Amino acid sequence: MLPVDLHAHSTISDGMLPPGEVVARAAGRGCRLFALTDHDDIRGLADAAAEAARQGMAFLPGVEVSVSWRRHTIHIVGLGIDPANPVLLAGLAGVRAGRDERAVRMAAELAKVGIPDMLEGARKFADNPEMIGRAHFARHLIERGIARDMKAVFKRFLAKGKPGYVAHEWASLADAVGWIKAAGGVAVIAHPGRYDFGRPTLNELIEEFKAAGGEAIEVVSGSHHPSDTERFARLAEVHGLMASVGTDYHATGEGAREPGVLADLPAGPLPVWTRWPHLQAIVASAAAHMDPASFPQTEPDQAC
Repeated sequence: MLPVDLHAHSTISDGMLPPGEVVARAAGRGCRLFALTDHDDIRGLADAAAEAARQGMAFLPGVEVSVSWRRHTIHIVGLGIDPANPVLLAGLAGVRAGRDERAVRMAAELAKVGIPDMLEGARKFADNPEMIGRAHFARHLIERGIARDMKAVFKRFLAKGKPGYVAHEWASLADAVGWIKAAGGVAVIAHPGRYDFGRPTLNELIEEFKAAGGEAIEVVSGSHHPSDTERFARLAEVHGLMASVGTDYHATGEGAREPGVLADLPAGPLPVWTRWPHLQAIVASAAAHMDPASFPQTEPDQAC
């Protein structure tokens, strides 16, 4: 097992816990290296870093940028970023600016199928009003008894082609990677197993990502089935990418992964944390003392 989690969310985007509480929960499960990667916003990083210091846990500041690539929405994680970098801050502000308009359109689409008054209910779940998104609509639909759980909500209402789904133009791939690099970070393709396209298209995405300066891909993810791990490890090797890991934690009870601990990486690709030499010894020492029996494998979370 790996005491590393480099992809998790707080109330700054679409998580249910404040930044410090997410960090504390990860630390309580034995995590020794953690990154908070809220969608398109970095305002939780100071609180998360302070809590990580209190817990004696290594911390990488991060972000997850929403990207429009061809006809698809994908996510690019940035690790080890400078949260004060003006290029990154300006880029993220531009991405956030479109979220409220999309939320209004989502509420209108749901009203057309007989589900009125969704906008204010969704906003009630969004602690950060600039970051209202599908997860907040999903929680309100569950609250109203219209769907049983997150998986059912996305399947019936919020996935592509469903009544509440609204297409939106996010950042370009080149811009997202460029902002992360300008901030001194490493760009990572998030949860590749969630994207609705085949291996040839994924290869094309990776090549464009690398051409823009991208360096890593998530191999172990809370959004992947355990059987996917070897496949994405080999893909990382073939393309010369580093391997990252992350639970993609949003909320307890909404997915199958708690923050903080994941299955080990297969041999082959270089772990992304080797980019920061001072972190290698921390991870190696902690991993050597993990008890895998304490962290049984669970089914992947495909909801958010």
